[in-house]
Amino acid sequence: MIIFDPGVTHIANRSLRRELSFLEILIAGIVGAVGTGVLFAPAQMAVEAGPSLVVAWVLGAIFYTFVSIPLIELALTWPEAGGPARYPLYTHGNTLNLLSSFMNLVWYIFIPPIEALATVEGLSYIFPSLIVPHTTTPTLQGAIVGTLLLLAFVPFNYFGVKAFGRTTAFAGVIKLLIYVVAALALAFAFFDFRNFTAVKGGFMPFGFSGVFLAIPLAMFAFGGIRVIPDFAEEVKDKSFLGKAILFTVLGQTLIYILFSVVFIGGLKWSSLGIAPGNWTAVSNLPGNPFVDLANAVRSSLALYLTLIVAILGPFVTGYIYLGSGVRVLFSMARSGYMPKKLNEISESYAIPYWALVVFAIVAAVLTFLTAPVPTIYAMLEDAVVGGYLAFATLPASMLAGHRKNLIPKEYRIPGSWVWAALAFVSASLISFWSGWPAVPYAVAIGLAGALIFGAAFKVKGGLVNSLWYLAYIGFIVLMTYIGSDGALSVIGFIPASIIVAVVSVAVFLPWGVLTASSS
Repeated sequence: MIIFDPGVTHIANRSLRRELSFLEILIAGIVGAVGTGVLFAPAQMAVEAGPSLVVAWVLGAIFYTFVSIPLIELALTWPEAGGPARYPLYTHGNTLNLLSSFMNLVWYIFIPPIEALATVEGLSYIFPSLIVPHTTTPTLQGAIVGTLLLLAFVPFNYFGVKAFGRTTAFAGVIKLLIYVVAALALAFAFFDFRNFTAVKGGFMPFGFSGVFLAIPLAMFAFGGIRVIPDFAEEVKDKSFLGKAILFTVLGQTLIYILFSVVFIGGLKWSSLGIAPGNWTAVSNLPGNPFVDLANAVRSSLALYLTLIVAILGPFVTGYIYLGSGVRVLFSMARSGYMPKKLNEISESYAIPYWALVVFAIVAAVLTFLTAPVPTIYAMLEDAVVGGYLAFATLPASMLAGHRKNLIPKEYRIPGSWVWAALAFVSASLISFWSGWPAVPYAVAIGLAGALIFGAAFKVKGGLVNSLWYLAYIGFIVLMTYIGSDGALSVIGFIPASIIVAVVSVAVFLPWGVLTASSS
């Protein structure tokens, strides 16, 4: 049985410190999730689902609960930094872990820039020169400010995980309180129940297919549980990891539903210049959707609180995810996919300092280079696809861990095959629903990184054990291409979704479990 021993990766007798309490890691999980997604996703989700976007959040929470079950078992078994970028190594070998790690990196490398640029958008209501008028695109000045904000995430992660935990607990509680008060203030200023049923198309104007198409945008916001296994090596007691993951899903779901209900009820169509029920136009709101709503109803209190939310919320999420991304980069160095220098731990603060420096520089450059080009919504989709394609390896790793007796029986959750199947189907559908060209774009980035770094660092072993995953990725890309939201649109949404679900769970999950490495 292989159980992770952090002692094997000490550098000059240095190791990461176990200093995060249950409350600190729980708050990090919740406030790490509640950022850009809850502020921007409802507007785009409304385009797909109208008022029934609330249902999309509920279904997203159910899907994410399924996905979290394998994560609980694996995190308890291997509680190490950047854990999701390491678990397949123990069950399937180097090649699958290399591929999964770079798919994970697609998620992590996008999020801090997304949050920095979202903070810029919040600031633009005070400093209009940061954003091109009537768009969400930063000006050159806005791109520079976004880059500086990204670099401002660094101090929150540099002075040790104890300082990170205390700062995040304090800032997180304040952030959550302001979020709730801002939502209630906006609802008190204006709330029209007729927006849910009386406008064009009623509650579900685009049917169930619209609800499902809205889910990928919701899933970006549910990424908060990743923070918990990423910091697993630094928690005081690994036994509370499972509770922290499940409570994070519950806590963030309640906040998302609150904001979605307030968003739909708070649409004052005439003040926004939109015809009632024209959900397609909702995504064209010129800035942060909730700030736009507060402006439309002319409530100073709601506007000020929403502005604080628009600035503080993404900033806190950004620095938390920078810390998570650093742990993933650190774990990739442990696996031999990055320079050994990134595996070094600071003597003073016990953090992976070179990984922090490199990740911050890359993210800052990405922030500046991408700021004038894509919309925030497009970046969300790319991040979602990479993250969930990586998540698809976890159910296979969990079941393979059972077969190989790597996961202790006390960590195993009853009905493991059922949970694994539900998790695998959920990850597959979310990736598929992200659509074309987000899927091939994210896959291209992940595979290119894996090929380049795999060749540079001479990564060997486990190729045969990874063939199922390569075929699986190809299948998802193909279905996206021919599906209803793809380039060809040959197969309708519902039959295409059924094909993805059935083939994923009937072919690729068993293939992945049965071809685990024998060592």
